[in-house]
Amino acid sequence: MINNMKKNIHILVSGGGTGGHIFPAVSIANALKEKMPDSEILFVGAEGRMEMERVPAAGYKIKGLPIQGFNRANKLANIKVLFRLFKSLLMARSIVKEFKPDVAVGVGGYASGAALWAASSLNVPSLIQEQNSYAGVTNKLLAKKVSKICVAYDNMERFFPADKIIKTGNPVRQNLCAQVDKELAYKEFGFDPSKKTIVVIGGSLGARTVNNSLLAGVRKLAAEQDVQVLWQTGKIYIDEMRAKTSDLPADSGVVVTDFISRMDYAYTVADLVVSRAGASSISELCLLGKPVILVPSPNVAEDHQTKNALALSTKDAAILIHDKDAVAQLVDTALLTIRDEAKLKSLSENISKLAEKDSANRIADEVIKLIK
Repeated sequence: MINNMKKNIHILVSGGGTGGHIFPAVSIANALKEKMPDSEILFVGAEGRMEMERVPAAGYKIKGLPIQGFNRANKLANIKVLFRLFKSLLMARSIVKEFKPDVAVGVGGYASGAALWAASSLNVPSLIQEQNSYAGVTNKLLAKKVSKICVAYDNMERFFPADKIIKTGNPVRQNLCAQVDKELAYKEFGFDPSKKTIVVIGGSLGARTVNNSLLAGVRKLAAEQDVQVLWQTGKIYIDEMRAKTSDLPADSGVVVTDFISRMDYAYTVADLVVSRAGASSISELCLLGKPVILVPSPNVAEDHQTKNALALSTKDAAILIHDKDAVAQLVDTALLTIRDEAKLKSLSENISKLAEKDSANRIADEVIKLIK
């Protein structure tokens, strides 16, 4: 089918704001490039956001829009937001006219809304990918305009036209599923392979509640002889957390770091993961079959992380601790769970059943079908 197409296919990919949008977008682009090496891919992102660095680092061109989210606290500030939205829509339309894409792909985020609106209004066949169990505003607004909607959860016809929905799962970072040398992984963090390992991740920027919860019980964790902890604080909190744990002995088994560059190693050593409930993180944990305690962030649109977490916890595929309960419950729950082999085994088996494999390739195939 690909052989019959014109050479030099142009593909527009848009989305970003967080790693949870950028990783899937890059994974889809990589899959498309593999299937169509002659294609030209252009990303559209939001100025000043993470994608403006991460996408070029992955080898793709990107154009930025001045778009930003609405300010719920300061209504007057939204005059500027509306001006930026109007300017972004005009710029997106100009980018589409100049680039002449054969197809457009949106993965969520403000820039995705502007770019996909412009593409679909200029009759470019378009596909959006919704990563969460509760659809975002941008994708709900775009649903009528686009041709296909790739989703990761069941029952998404609550938000989208049923005839456009294709269940593909969420693409994850490709290197996570490669075989890893276990001995090297333990060495990376200075860990003992004979001990149980808890890996705590709060996203690239960190999570205040997760960090405070660890801090509240860190001495309890350090006192455990047979448990070690890899604690990723995020760059915003690293100095504070290091200062507050500086009295821990060198052999406490608690490693405090701002960022984990080798997540494949971290997941390899993890017997139990503590994580926020972003869609990308959940998809990775499902594929890797990792037992997890989810602490959903309450500070996201439509509280979608809680809904993501409930989609797992109601199937006994994860333990859910609400943000407001985390300081009191997280460390005790983690220690109880890490010692319960039967619980770890059932969590691992149940979360593995929810995995959608090869998502990036499946989405890429749907994109290719849309190219006339």
